[in-house]
Amino acid sequence: MPHDTAPAHSDAPCAQPFTRRILLAVTGLSPQIVTETLFALATRQDGPFVPSEIHLITTREGAQRARLALLSEHPGWFHRLRKDYHLPPIHFTSDCIHIIHDATGQALEDIRSPEDNLACADFITEQVRALTADADTALHVSIAGGRKTMGFLLGYALSLFGRPQDRLSHVIVSEPFESSWEFFYPTPYSQVIETRERTLADTCDAHVSLAEIPFVSLRHGLPQALLQGRASYRGTVEAARAGVAPASLEITLSSREVRTHGKHFTLPPSELALLCVFARRAMHRLPPLTAPAKGVYDSAWAQRLLAELRNIAGPMADLSKTERALRRGMDGEYFSSQLSKLRRSLHKHLDLTTCTRLIDDGAVRPRLYRMNIDADKIAIQTQSE
Repeated sequence: MPHDTAPAHSDAPCAQPFTRRILLAVTGLSPQIVTETLFALATRQDGPFVPSEIHLITTREGAQRARLALLSEHPGWFHRLRKDYHLPPIHFTSDCIHIIHDATGQALEDIRSPEDNLACADFITEQVRALTADADTALHVSIAGGRKTMGFLLGYALSLFGRPQDRLSHVIVSEPFESSWEFFYPTPYSQVIETRERTLADTCDAHVSLAEIPFVSLRHGLPQALLQGRASYRGTVEAARAGVAPASLEITLSSREVRTHGKHFTLPPSELALLCVFARRAMHRLPPLTAPAKGVYDSAWAQRLLAELRNIAGPMADLSKTERALRRGMDGEYFSSQLSKLRRSLHKHLDLTTCTRLIDDGAVRPRLYRMNIDADKIAIQTQSE
């Protein structure tokens, strides 16, 4: 029975507030999953999702097949689908077909070795990271195409970087149309094709639907630097693992080095001194600290910070500038400034969860600052051992 040809987007029961709505898919030798998924998204009754752009991740041969089958003047199945179902403009050109490259920069024909698999993992991870970096995007990821490895990696990358507005799915095509080279979507008119079993079937009788796959987002457990920079698969997985690992902290004063959750970095003396204040109190199981009040000079806070600065800089260091700034004590403005600097530095290297463990303010007022790490998991050393 022919399908309704009314515009799928005209009576959408739910709003699509994101300016960029992206369909991302992996494909191999069957570019049909693009049109099948687009059809299912645009015509579903529980809220159409009409993408504003489509991106493919594929091999060199997969890219050639996608260009010829979907974007050519004939058969041009992508353009035919848009016309048949009156879909709005969707940005999908050859530039949106991303070919996986190996470690030497050569386009992959197929995934044939462990090295190819790693290159594929890195490529997919970076594509997902880049597409999810824009807060105004909603991403719908299809894992129906390509090799099983590619689908798994794409789904896993979305689990690492996905946000609440992102979705993951697999397209389901009714028999006998599944895996038929001549089938690209259910047509709103009669069109007889030969199936893979060499029988005849009418494409208007086909049914295509999406099986949405829930996923757990680990994005909040990734360092800001990883979210904003190039992301390798292995590096991202290690960062995600570190985010859920038992918390520990090691500080070396002489080199100003900090080690926690598999990360190793240095901090400026004033920021490290403030971190040491929290760490030392946690080591001795002392209660949380309140921040100095605004406009009120707190001598105890000044003494704490200066003591840690002297531990870091050594007895011969010139701390006269800081001592003058704190001669009356530390006020709320000075504390807030130093705390903001420390948090920014930590967030460059660590995920949000770890940063919160290092400086836990209780999340309610009045703020009570402490380090949320067990005392026996904290070590402050004068010199490297």
